[in-house]
Amino acid sequence: VRDRLTEAGYRAETDESGERISYKIRGAELAKVPYMLVVGDREEEAEQVGVRKRGEGDLGAMGLEDFIDRLSSESEE
Repeated sequence: VRDRLTEAGYRAETDESGERISYKIRGAELAKVPYMLVVGDREEEAEQVGVRKRGEGDLGAMGLEDFIDRLSSESEE
């Protein structure tokens, strides 16, 4: 996922620490990360990413290409 986002021209980081997901989400919110993508076993199996937007919360699961299209349309605005 990170490599595909980088190829599309976006900055992306991976948090592979052993912390709980709620702790990681809180840390990203405090760091004002605009989007967080959650990829667990369910998302990997469905070939999707869980999307969270700062200030809006959980946007649900979507395909990675759909998410990249969303970013592209937002940057055009």
